[in-house]
This record gives sequence, structure tokens and C-alpha cells, in this order.
Amino acid sequence: MPLTLSKRGVTAEVNRIGGPEAIRKRLESMGFCAGTIVTIVSELDGNLIVGVKESRVALSRELASKIFVSDAA
Repeated sequence: MPLTLSKRGVTAEVNRIGGPEAIRKRLESMGFCAGTIVTIVSELDGNLIVGVKESRVALSRELASKIFVSDAA
């Protein structure tokens, strides 16, 4: 499911990054790679603040919809 459908505070694992090559490379440079654990810290008007690799990253709804996740075990 896209990251935009995850709930705040739930830990999820990145499965894949979609979209054009430029977007995938940009998201990977911010730490969003397959297998990475992420958590939605907050949401405002569809935009997200996501905890990834000991950092917090702000993402637009459009970018967050390119990140596909599953619930982390």
C-alpha cells in the first residue's frame, strides 16, 4: 500500500519506490530504500513528516504516494 494510507505512529517497511527514475533516486537519497523501516510522525493537509533512519523528512502527498510499504513485523 502507498505510504499515504499508513496511519500515524505505525511502523512500516518500505517494499518499493515507484515513479520515474529521477523521483526514485531522490527518495533513495533521502533514505527511502527497500527494507527501510519508516514511521509517520505527523500529517497536515495530506503532507507527511516521516521518521526514517534516525531523521525526520517532510514529504508532499504526491511523493509519499510513490513509496509502497507493508506493516513491519
